[in-house]
Amino acid sequence: MAKYQIYMVRHGRTWFNRYNKMQGWSDTPLAPDGIEGAKVAAKALKSVNFAAAFSSDARRAIDTCKLIVDENVNHDKITPQKLMEFREQFYGYFEGMNSPEAWFMVGQPHGASTFSDIIAKHGLDATKDFMKEADPFHDAENAEEYWTRINRGFERIDKIAHDGDKILLVSHGTTIRSITDRYNAGNFDITQSPRNSSLTMLERDDGFNRVTGYNQILGE
Repeated sequence: MAKYQIYMVRHGRTWFNRYNKMQGWSDTPLAPDGIEGAKVAAKALKSVNFAAAFSSDARRAIDTCKLIVDENVNHDKITPQKLMEFREQFYGYFEGMNSPEAWFMVGQPHGASTFSDIIAKHGLDATKDFMKEADPFHDAENAEEYWTRINRGFERIDKIAHDGDKILLVSHGTTIRSITDRYNAGNFDITQSPRNSSLTMLERDDGFNRVTGYNQILGE
C-alpha cells in the first residue's frame, strides 16, 4: 500500500455551531463567518499540490471543500468527491438538541455531567457508547459502529492514493478529534475540539495511521 498524507480540515462554522446544538448527521449551512473562515483556510492551502479532494456528504463539508479546491493550484485537475464514511458521529435521538443538555442526559448515569467529564473519566469512545445507551431509540452510533464506518472510509481512499500524495479531506469536529485520539503521534490535547476550518495532519503508511499535527489554525 502507499504512504501518503491526508490534510484533514474541519468544515467552516455553521448555524448549529453558533447555537451550540448537536450536529451529527443533521446539517445546517455555513454561517457568514464560516464561509469567511473557509476562505482563509483555502488561501492558506492554495499552494498544496493536492492529488485528490474528499469531503463527507454533509453540505457544510461539501461547501467548505469546494471553497478550498476552487482556490487550489490544482483546481483544474481535481474534482471533490463525497465519502459518507467521514460523516460526523450520528447522535440519533439527540440530533439538534442543545449540546450541554444532551451530554448531561448521556453522562449523568455514568457520573459525568458534561462531554469533557465523560472523556476525562471514561475516554472518548465511551461518549459514543453512552449516547447509544441513552438514546431511547438506540439509533445513535456506538464506538464499534462508528469505527467500522471510518475504517471503511480509509480503505476507500487507499484505493486511489499513490506514494507521496497529499489528499484533502474535509470532515467534522468529533470525527477529527476521534481520529486524533486513536492515532495520536504527537501527544496532542484532544480535550479541545478542533476549531472550524482548522487543519489536522495524518500520515497513512501501508494502512497505518499517525496524526502528526492537530487543530492548526490556518492563515495565522
